[in-house]
Amino acid sequence: MVLNGITGSVGLTPTLAALAAGATLALANKESLVVGGALVKRALRRPGQVVPVDSEHSAIAQALRSGVHEKGLTSPVVSGRSEVRRLILTASGGPFRGRGRAELADVTAAQALAHPTWAMGPVVTVNSSTLVNKGLELIEAHLLFDVDPVDITVAVHPQSVVHSMVEFIDGATIAQASPPDMRLPIALGLTWPRRPDLAGLVTPQAWDVPTAWTYEPLDAYTFPAVDLARGAVAASPTHPAVFNAANEQAVAAFLDGRLRWLDIVAIDAAVLEAHAGQTDPGLDDVLAADAWARARADELIAARTR
Repeated sequence: MVLNGITGSVGLTPTLAALAAGATLALANKESLVVGGALVKRALRRPGQVVPVDSEHSAIAQALRSGVHEKGLTSPVVSGRSEVRRLILTASGGPFRGRGRAELADVTAAQALAHPTWAMGPVVTVNSSTLVNKGLELIEAHLLFDVDPVDITVAVHPQSVVHSMVEFIDGATIAQASPPDMRLPIALGLTWPRRPDLAGLVTPQAWDVPTAWTYEPLDAYTFPAVDLARGAVAASPTHPAVFNAANEQAVAAFLDGRLRWLDIVAIDAAVLEAHAGQTDPGLDDVLAADAWARARADELIAARTR
């Protein structure tokens, strides 16, 4: 068993190496799939070799086991199209949930890093504030579960207790609920499909006290990153890699004080628009697209900071 918890596109090469070695891969590095999705899928040597660790994708893998089509499932990397109508990724909404674009013009790095639910690294936390992270998770879910991006919905759920849901063709929706504690999906990823005993480590949801879970539609105008992700998948196999690379450069510039928060996704969109795309890329092609996107993003960032 290998756990890939690296942040960023640098996790692709270790992912491919683990798969080539025949190891079962507990994958927390979503960028491996975003950047090299087709390469990763071609590198699989057996069913069940990749197990998702992101809480959303772990939740979907668990919910899929409720379907007859997935009975006896030992791998979450399956096609659920015969029974699955859509996947619902939940999002906390980040620190700026409920604000309009005009209210976000002067956002600071400290504000973007103040996530209301999760304690994460700076890049993932900023990505959560822009909802780029949810866009990357949409691409990851598309590749893991072979569901078209148009059939993957994002619902804002600020309590972060329901980690994602699967809606089946009969109208039933199966949700996975647990405390917002990454020890649970990490442990399950390492023991999949068996559940580890985490008594004393993870406190389950209390059902004897009043509680409420709420859901809101995504404000796609203020947070356009999810739509950008859908468009990247539709454009070409290298567009998701370009999206991720441009965003990594933009987030670094924001954290360094060289770029406004609103400009992060604007840079992503501009780089995506300029990319020609490739239909059947190899590893060198993917890495070249990544490098091109970083250079183009840096040019655009420099132009905005003059």
